Parts: sequence; C-alpha cells; structure tokens
Amino acid sequence: MKEINRKSMNKSYIDIMRGLREDNDKTQQDIADFLGISQTMYARYERGANELPIRHLIKLCQYYHVSADYFLGLSKYVNKKGKPC
Repeated sequence: MKEINRKSMNKSYIDIMRGLREDNDKTQQDIADFLGISQTMYARYERGANELPIRHLIKLCQYYHVSADYFLGLSKYVNKKGKPC
C-alpha cells in the first residue's frame, strides 16, 4: 500500500479537506461551484462551523481520488490499493 506524505491519522477531516484543496491549487469558490453551493457555505465546512454532508463527502472523495477513510483521517493511505480511486 502506498502511504502518502500527509499524516492524515493525526489530522481532522477539516484539515485534510483544506489540504487537499490547497494541494490541488483550487480556491474555495472552485470547490463550492463543483458542489453546487456558495463559497460562504463551503468556507463554513472548511473551518468546522457546519458539518460536511455525506453527499458532499462522497463528491469530494471522487473529485480528489481519495478514499473516505483517508478524507476522514481514519487511514494514512489514499485507498486500499494505495492508488487513486
């Protein structure tokens, strides 16, 4: 299994969500547009003011090609095979 550099098991999903966005050179507005929400609402998810709905979690995992376990900080691997989904 491929381990990525980020120690996701020590981070909250909020930190991972922001890191993935920044690592992919995307703005909050870019991701908000992808999810079909306002930039303000996305910013609330990213700072933890609102919980991220499951439907958005699924879309973001697909967008970034990571497993939900990785996104949620439950695994340090991108997915079980260590490759993008």
